[in-house]
Amino acid sequence: MSFTSSLIASLGVDAPITQSSFTYLTLAVVYGSILLYRGQKLRIPWYWYLALGFVDVQGNYLVNKAFQFSSITSVTLLDCWTVVWAIILTYIFIGTRYSLWQLFGAALCVLGLGLVLLSDAGVGGGDGSKPLLGDALVISGTLFFAMSNVGEEFCVKKKDRVEVISMLGLFGMLVSGVELSIFELRSLESVTWSTDIMLAGIGYTLSGFMFYTITPFVLKLSGATMFNLSLLTSDMWAVVVRILFYQQQVDWLYFLAFALVVVGLVIYSTT
Repeated sequence: MSFTSSLIASLGVDAPITQSSFTYLTLAVVYGSILLYRGQKLRIPWYWYLALGFVDVQGNYLVNKAFQFSSITSVTLLDCWTVVWAIILTYIFIGTRYSLWQLFGAALCVLGLGLVLLSDAGVGGGDGSKPLLGDALVISGTLFFAMSNVGEEFCVKKKDRVEVISMLGLFGMLVSGVELSIFELRSLESVTWSTDIMLAGIGYTLSGFMFYTITPFVLKLSGATMFNLSLLTSDMWAVVVRILFYQQQVDWLYFLAFALVVVGLVIYSTT
């Protein structure tokens, strides 16, 4: 998802809400059809799904928007801030307890965040038109993603996964449709559509569909915090994409930050 989102931004398309709206549409159609076939009533009130859809849409918007200003490596590595929010929210609302070693492992992951910010502030020379603005958007988006992940974890551990995904798709589609009509119509009208843009959009939709399909299973098995820590391994691929596809150099601070993330993930998962 990060690669296709950064590719869409590099092609000159500024429509972050539109990107995710098609993913929500596919989720609503596929899993909503299964839910209708079952003929079952909702086990969780619809307004909770509306809230879940709302925070998820905001998270997608802020992170996708960040690709307009910052590099793919910065955006993906700064996703680690979701871990902090997930720990706080799961502790408060779900009652999850963490050992000191787990907190230490998570702290190492977050230390990588400081190195990325240091690089993007100019010490290491971050790429992007306004890297610090992009970083701020990502960090803001991670709070919404953490709320979405914790909400999903609570729902899938107590209720039906198909219902959760279908309702997230339905209300995510409705919320993004409203916001799109208010904020992005002018941006869409100015886009010169091409095959590359269409293929990148399809790639984003398909990868998003697979991501949202797999997420409930991981949340049920390991919880929101471990889920977000595991996602940090995608940073390695972001570095590969930046070097091979965008032909950009990667500052040495990114590699140090990634090493801290890996060590932190190992400590957290083994204690």
